[in-house]
Amino acid sequence: MFRTSPVAQTSAPQSGVGSHPVVVIETSAGSITIELFKEQAPVSVENFLRYARDGFYAGTIFHRVVPGYVIQGGGFTEDLAEKPTRPPIQNEATNGLSNRRGTVAMARTRVLRSGTSQFFINLADNRSLDHTGYAPDEFGYAVFGRVTEGMDVVDRIGASPTSDRGGMPNVPVTAVVITRVTVKP
Repeated sequence: MFRTSPVAQTSAPQSGVGSHPVVVIETSAGSITIELFKEQAPVSVENFLRYARDGFYAGTIFHRVVPGYVIQGGGFTEDLAEKPTRPPIQNEATNGLSNRRGTVAMARTRVLRSGTSQFFINLADNRSLDHTGYAPDEFGYAVFGRVTEGMDVVDRIGASPTSDRGGMPNVPVTAVVITRVTVKP
């Protein structure tokens, strides 16, 4: 699912009070506050906000945890049933933002334009996930936000014991459930 070629990209934009939308992801492991980069990733941000406002994420889990790499969630329930989504969105990996520790990006399959509701949070600087070109193995994953509070929660989730379950690898043994995602005013 992820590529391995390294790349250099710009860092996340500097935040200014009230300049970016903010969401709080409440989980069974604690709360994570995320600043969204609407200017750099307008399609991804609007997509995420729409799912959040619709209550879609309530009851989904972080279904993929790879220590030192990523935690991924937003698409499966605790019994690993995939939730139905809206159609895929444009891949905004060309926005110049880098998959650094604490950034949030759209998850997708090997198909470049397949991102829907799932997202991941980088546990490390994962430059191999950045856009380096237009070939399928170079296109990258679109960063659309960053954790501003709760990185300790992200790290705790990232250290969760995992096993293969329901044909999926890296599923936390104890489910980490997203109880709700709130868009801050």
